[in-house]
Amino acid sequence: MANFVEVARVKQLPPGSGTCFTVAGKEIAVFNVEGCFYAIDDSRLHKGASLGTGKLEGKVITCRAHGWRFDLTTGSTMNVPGSGVASYPVKVSDDKILVAG
Repeated sequence: MANFVEVARVKQLPPGSGTCFTVAGKEIAVFNVEGCFYAIDDSRLHKGASLGTGKLEGKVITCRAHGWRFDLTTGSTMNVPGSGVASYPVKVSDDKILVAG
């Protein structure tokens, strides 16, 4: 069973935004897509640029450094089939955003 760690309050991450947190020693990017929350590794495959500061369009985050696109639901990249970053379960409880660590 995964341990969930509180990273923020819902009001701190409005719809259409993302940011980064450290969870269990890992940098994780968390996004709010129309009230649904998604979490993936913050560092992408190519040169380690932050995904948490990328351009969010629906359930896709685009890395600002090189334009790689990632599906927030799976962590898969749309640039290289079969590769991507880890995704993590997220839940909301009592206005708290919790990410599995």
